[in-house]
Amino acid sequence: MKKLELRNLTKHYGDQLVLDGLNLEVYEGELIAVLGSSGVGKSTLIRALAGFEPIDGGEIYLDGELIASRSTEVPAERRGITIVPQAASLFPHLTVSQNIGFGIPKTDTDRVQQLLALTQLENLADRMPESLSGGQQQRVSVARALAPRPKMILLDEPFSALDPELRDQLRNDVRRVIKADGATALLVTHDQEEALSIADRVAVMRDGFFAQVGEPLEIYSAPADVGVATFLGDSVIIRGEIQDGKVITDLGKLNPLNSVEDGTVGRVAIRPENFYLQPNPKAENFVIGRTFFGHDALLEVQTPTLRIKARSNGPFAPEIGMPVTVWVRGAVNFYADSQPVS
Repeated sequence: MKKLELRNLTKHYGDQLVLDGLNLEVYEGELIAVLGSSGVGKSTLIRALAGFEPIDGGEIYLDGELIASRSTEVPAERRGITIVPQAASLFPHLTVSQNIGFGIPKTDTDRVQQLLALTQLENLADRMPESLSGGQQQRVSVARALAPRPKMILLDEPFSALDPELRDQLRNDVRRVIKADGATALLVTHDQEEALSIADRVAVMRDGFFAQVGEPLEIYSAPADVGVATFLGDSVIIRGEIQDGKVITDLGKLNPLNSVEDGTVGRVAIRPENFYLQPNPKAENFVIGRTFFGHDALLEVQTPTLRIKARSNGPFAPEIGMPVTVWVRGAVNFYADSQPVS
């Protein structure tokens, strides 16, 4: 069932177009991530959804009801949408239980107990916010947003202020809680790993529009354009031309994932993990850089015409100075020159 729908959503700040004809459908029980760098319109989108910012054009529907257009504006308090902000923003004079139950009837103690259990905060129910860690405070914030059983919950970069190790654990906890409660959620983030690891689908936002919407594996493995490919992790970009169904490159003949006419010129995007390096004393390619991460290593390789980055098994990665043959595993994404650069 369709929970949220954006139809040609637009927003200006003066002469600047901030949201450029956004179209999106979010389904009941789905956790979708809107991913983009700073300044692309993510904050404006979340404020428009929440009812804090009027829109200039298009429509927003929630559960099939029009909640925003140029002539319609359902007030924020009547939309049935709650927000988890970047900072937990708990009421300092209320306990954990009281914070969670703030927006629901005081008689609904079962709901508070249910959320305490879901967020694993039962033992902290009577604690004050000042005595909680950052991760615990954010779990209380999520529980408070879920308490009134909203039509939708918005998460505005809720993990950005946390340490990396805590952030990894908390985002998995938050996904588990949201899914267990059956909620529909939209996460706004600039963190590619965060979006790919917890979202059911990802909407990549760029310059006020969605460059690509799809499941995490889909947008990582088959980016819509070079800009998405380079934004979603490392990619090696090389020139190529289609001849007899193959991409002719400085790394040899490669198989394109997409169907392209012969004679088309453009670029190939190759992930570092799709390179295979084989030590070969007769090779003309040399390892010139090696960053060791334990489980794997990121190698820099100089070929006669290119410099590439390749991932290799950490303990067995070739050493600096070693000559290697470079193979490309699998098919590659080919982008004709008419496609955007970023």
